[in-house]
Amino acid sequence: MMTEAGVDELGLTRQFLDIAACPSCHGSFAVDYESSELVCVNADCGLAYPVRDGIPVLLIDQARRTH
Repeated sequence: MMTEAGVDELGLTRQFLDIAACPSCHGSFAVDYESSELVCVNADCGLAYPVRDGIPVLLIDQARRTH
């Protein structure tokens, strides 16, 4: 859910989410608010990147495999 300022509960803006891409496969992201992660929607990739203090950590070696 976005606030009036256009920021979601993890501190991410709609503009960021519109352009962000997985560093591994360049797929788009889904936001997992419960786990505070950006999850690649590419079924062959599926990496989940942590969001810490409103900052996405888009480093492949920091991502976890979802499958």
